[in-house]
Amino acid sequence: MKQQQRGGREAGKLEPTDRKVARVSDCLRAGALILASASPLPGLPTSPLVAQTSLTIYNDGRVQVRRTVPAKLPKGSSVQRLTLGALDPATLFSLDSTISIDRVVYDGAVDEASVLRRSVGKRLIFRLTEPPDTVSALVLGVDPLRLQLPDGRISFTAPGLALYPSDVVVVEPSTTISVRSAAARDQVPLGYFTTGASWQASYQVILGRTDARVTGMAVLPSESLRAENAEIHLLAGSVGRAQPPPEVPRPLARAEAALKAQAMSDAAVEQRVGEFHLYSLPGRSTLLPGQTTSVALFEPAQVKYEHNYIVHGDVPYWGFLPQQGEQVDLPVEVTYTLKRPRKTSFGDRPLPGGVGRLYQADSAGSLQLVGEASLDHTAPGNDLRLKAGNAFDLSARRVQMNYVTRRDSTKARGVHTVATADYRVTLKNALDSTVTINVQEERAGEWSVVTSSVPPEKVSSTITRFRVRVPERGEAVLNYRIRVIW
Repeated sequence: MKQQQRGGREAGKLEPTDRKVARVSDCLRAGALILASASPLPGLPTSPLVAQTSLTIYNDGRVQVRRTVPAKLPKGSSVQRLTLGALDPATLFSLDSTISIDRVVYDGAVDEASVLRRSVGKRLIFRLTEPPDTVSALVLGVDPLRLQLPDGRISFTAPGLALYPSDVVVVEPSTTISVRSAAARDQVPLGYFTTGASWQASYQVILGRTDARVTGMAVLPSESLRAENAEIHLLAGSVGRAQPPPEVPRPLARAEAALKAQAMSDAAVEQRVGEFHLYSLPGRSTLLPGQTTSVALFEPAQVKYEHNYIVHGDVPYWGFLPQQGEQVDLPVEVTYTLKRPRKTSFGDRPLPGGVGRLYQADSAGSLQLVGEASLDHTAPGNDLRLKAGNAFDLSARRVQMNYVTRRDSTKARGVHTVATADYRVTLKNALDSTVTINVQEERAGEWSVVTSSVPPEKVSSTITRFRVRVPERGEAVLNYRIRVIW
């Protein structure tokens, strides 16, 4: 009898006693382990992309795969089962015009939620923790989870860790295609999209007295993509998407992957493709989950730069002009503008979006980080403007001195409001040298500077700038009046 009871436990069945059933019910009521229907299967390896021709990695995380897969294709129609890994089946196509794909069946249900849904109508074994034991239950449905215990009662909570039979578990995504080939082949070239990697540019700017040395790297982190001996291309630009990408189920490896990559000493080769720019990494590379690969985008360039201090005004961009009675401390923004004239190697080069880091040498000659900024894609011939942060030894204080409004009515405008306001901006300089600080007011609509103590410069229809010289260890005051109509 004891052997039969032990055998029943090994098979995942309840002992035929009320005591055993009561123990399981207590476990359920106590809220033992809850089975999360969206949790992934643990410990599954990420399959590598092998025998691929090349990968194109986009800034937004899309990865276009072009690879040649071994397959015995007879002349005419056939059905091929391929192991391509996680992919978007809607994007699968043949790279050979003599091979056409008529049907695609993709099984990527490697996550526990899909396995649980496939277990509906089956009896699963659950491993208990307190006390260590097993119990079986019939899966009646999911969303919400409904389990029928051997005594007939229904539970909405899993009693423990589910142990799934192998026939419902997909260890590796599989793709079955129906193809027609004009001739017998022993391989099929395919193209498709997957995810798991992205890239951005990283620029290092070492500031000198009047010029700067600029280097650029393409930084490629692989989150889950695994590729061996692949040609890698990086596409810079915002490529449109018809709709949000489907969520590609994929296993998440818990073990740390070894980090290795083929050494690359040459810079990436750039070319224009459509309305975007493509960078091809030299040689072939191996990508592993958790690995980051970097490669030079261009040879180091020596460029001229401008160093500016900017104080942004406090006038609302739209709407009415409010009355403001309190003084406001404003930051003094530090910017560096790298000059990129045409017919120079750096000026004629498109710069992919990414992050720019500014370095400057201290008294001992050691480089220190003095700024970091995000950059958009920059076309050839356009200057590169980097916001380094806020100045420590420069300060600005702004206060509204006068405020007058009146209501007018004209045939052209109808009823409208005219407001005038006087402002005073006090600029202080704790440095041992004279500096120029640009005070900028920016507003849309109809507005103008009526009077000012420093001549205004109209940068655009929305921006007016005042260049104020502030003496060393001193201060300067800017007074101006603006008129706004709304």
